[in-house]
Amino acid sequence: MRRDDLVVVRIGKKGITEGIISEIDNVLEKRGMVKIKLLRNFREAYGVNRNDVAIMLSERLNACIEEVRGFTIILRRQKFKK
Repeated sequence: MRRDDLVVVRIGKKGITEGIISEIDNVLEKRGMVKIKLLRNFREAYGVNRNDVAIMLSERLNACIEEVRGFTIILRRQKFKK
């Protein structure tokens, strides 16, 4: 899968909610990879380190961190064959 084809989930001023976690989880289930953008509103409101956010999301979603570039995080999860 090319990185240009990834589904993008944006995290803004509401922060990391259960809805966002659920949305990322659904994308990982279907596609195996997701691109997460940390918007300026989020960065200013919460002042968290982007690497800490990437680690927290990867642990919570049982996914691997593929890349952290700027304020974009790419997560990957193995798709299991049924």
